[in-house]
Amino acid sequence: MIDESRPDPPAPPDPLALIASRIRIVPDFPSKGIVFRDITPLVGDWQALSLCTRLLAEPFRSEKIDAVAGIEARGFIFGALVAQAMGVGFVPLRKPGKLPFEARSVSYALEYGESALEAHVDALGSGRRTLLVDDILATGGSAAAACELIESIGGEVVACAFVAELEGLGGRERLGDYRMHSLTQL
Repeated sequence: MIDESRPDPPAPPDPLALIASRIRIVPDFPSKGIVFRDITPLVGDWQALSLCTRLLAEPFRSEKIDAVAGIEARGFIFGALVAQAMGVGFVPLRKPGKLPFEARSVSYALEYGESALEAHVDALGSGRRTLLVDDILATGGSAAAACELIESIGGEVVACAFVAELEGLGGRERLGDYRMHSLTQL
């Protein structure tokens, strides 16, 4: 049951610093040399999560957005919340083999191999203006594939929104001409 009586929390003096402080840095995970950004402290703090949702949606409230798409798995958390906040539907972009209906797939390269994202072919109609939401922008591989996938099923990518952007990994450059919004840089 949704508690509609709970008011939005007041904005802290530095809301972006609060959000950044809730992203835990875990060295050598999942393997040696990798620095993992753990969002579980952020999603576990309802005030920080509410603030994060509001700040992700805010730049797009005056625009016509028809849908929000989120990348599996952590993009589902933020994407669904942003979709709800904007009063539009949510489109899950899944790992291969997880969708029960006819799906379209886009592959992308990883540092150690290849992966893919899939969406139902009827998830977006022609020209539906779509906001892509994910937790972290790193190299931009999954986000670029997500944009390609959205367009391949008829959507128009309005912008890409991220909770955090990892600097120096080329994600912003890889997304090229797509409009971008990130709450914090790490």
